[in-house]
Amino acid sequence: MANVNLAVIYYSSTGTNYQLAQWAEEAAKQAGAEVKLVKMPETAPQSAVESNPAWKKHLEETKDVPEVTLDDLEWADAYIFSVPTRFGNVPSQAKSFLDSTGGLWFNGKLANKVVSAMTSAQNPHGGQEATLLNLYTTMHHWGAIVASPGYTDQSVFAAGGNPYGTSVSVDQDGNMKEDVKGAVEYQAKRTVQVATWVKQGLQ
Repeated sequence: MANVNLAVIYYSSTGTNYQLAQWAEEAAKQAGAEVKLVKMPETAPQSAVESNPAWKKHLEETKDVPEVTLDDLEWADAYIFSVPTRFGNVPSQAKSFLDSTGGLWFNGKLANKVVSAMTSAQNPHGGQEATLLNLYTTMHHWGAIVASPGYTDQSVFAAGGNPYGTSVSVDQDGNMKEDVKGAVEYQAKRTVQVATWVKQGLQ
């Protein structure tokens, strides 16, 4: 069995996507992958962060989580992204990082990577599906292989039925409204499995 390197890459302002990323990291390790959990750099003005106590608190609590680098993308055979939705698209922090990958893309370093993604919003129809599809557009340009969960496991239905990736709605206090842990774990293990097949095929 091919050993899979997986980068779990997240952006989180108040902690939801960090939690999703942690669940994915744990499940991927259980599936036998070598995993790096890394965060996208915070690019918001400090004044914006200071205006939201939960945002400021989360950044302080996760200050020791390493920031993602282009080397992490080259190292990994597969990626799981977890980002909140912003008007049906990825947040600017994620877009800024993705836009920095042009050199790797130009040199073919992102082709045949296996990728999957998760997201969150304040309500069930807050743009989650559009966010994942917009993120996957970048992956198609990379020549990556999207490993969405589809409807291949009951956990997808239990978590709300988003076939593009696990998504969750969050109340004003930051509590998740749906039970999505099982879907996250399944999605992570599926990503590792698909990456294993791809890596074996390329060897």
